[in-house]
Amino acid sequence: MTKAHKETNQKQFLLTRRLKIEGLGEVQWDDLIYELNHHPCVDLSERRPNNTLYVSYDGTHWSIDQLLELIDAQGGRLKTGWWTRRKLAWYRFTDDNTRANATHEPFCCSKIPPTKK
Repeated sequence: MTKAHKETNQKQFLLTRRLKIEGLGEVQWDDLIYELNHHPCVDLSERRPNNTLYVSYDGTHWSIDQLLELIDAQGGRLKTGWWTRRKLAWYRFTDDNTRANATHEPFCCSKIPPTKK
């Protein structure tokens, strides 16, 4: 059965993130998941095996940096390593791209694209 999306989120701009988190106890994990699931921009969050955080959020109103601040506030940190740094760079790029696409006004293919003023 699929989960219904929150009404506040725009389905076309939902971004999915998977992050390995270290330094959180069971109570802290529960608090983090509870806080994320009750955040208006987060569509779904859950803890997966191997302390992996799975989060789906509206990229037009929230970013990976705000998610990292929330994890840090709970006392957690990301697993260090080359792959994590690479994923974070990609996540930041797609966050920026999603925000830019949400504000972009499309133009017809037979017209000249609008110029900057």
